[in-house]
Amino acid sequence: MPRTLATTGLQTAQPTPAFTPARAFPPGLTGAPVAVGHLGHQTPSLPYVLADRPGAVVVPLLLGDGYHRTVDVPAVARPFDCAVTRGLSGEHAVALALYDRLRAAELAAGGPADAVVVAGAGSARPGGNDGTLAAVRQLGLLLPVPVTAAYCSASTPAPAEAVALLHARGFRRVAVATHLLAPGRFTRALASVPGTWAVAAPIADHARVARLVAARYAGAGADAREATPARATA
Repeated sequence: MPRTLATTGLQTAQPTPAFTPARAFPPGLTGAPVAVGHLGHQTPSLPYVLADRPGAVVVPLLLGDGYHRTVDVPAVARPFDCAVTRGLSGEHAVALALYDRLRAAELAAGGPADAVVVAGAGSARPGGNDGTLAAVRQLGLLLPVPVTAAYCSASTPAPAEAVALLHARGFRRVAVATHLLAPGRFTRALASVPGTWAVAAPIADHARVARLVAARYAGAGADAREATPARATA
């Protein structure tokens, strides 16, 4: 069964030495090579990729359940008879990947932060920010410091505002946990937020995210086998 990742052109940059789909999601882990299709202006587009892969399993490589995950991806996949899995929103593996990247950024900065901002992409859709809020709760259980949310677009507070509010409360080492998948304009904006102690790298190439994507494919394959036992033995 072909495998496809659906991403947003807004945040997923062109492949870089640090992040390429082949490196992040190798066939040995996902069970087959993974093709990547983009929503938005980046190429190759998701419809273009799925036209050559009818019946593919599509995993939305998205950390939130905003418009792209709930409307765009299913609408594009439907004419090609593709199964669409859940995205990555709210998964504990995401919080653990954030934790690892945050600790690495703190180490590079010279020590732990005394407060953390989890910066997500942001959505105006009801429930669209639930993934970021879940990450805040889960990361808060792993860290001995305050953890709060911020959004790069569509919602408030913005990352710079959240950092400033924590400074106003007396915190001095405010780190940003980047609740984003790949380098792009949002990560560039986070790097320039004033007053940050450390800014963590995005998480698409983290091993925990890769294993989560592989689990989505495995679950979809099992569902398909259970739904069509006659075809498997014909």
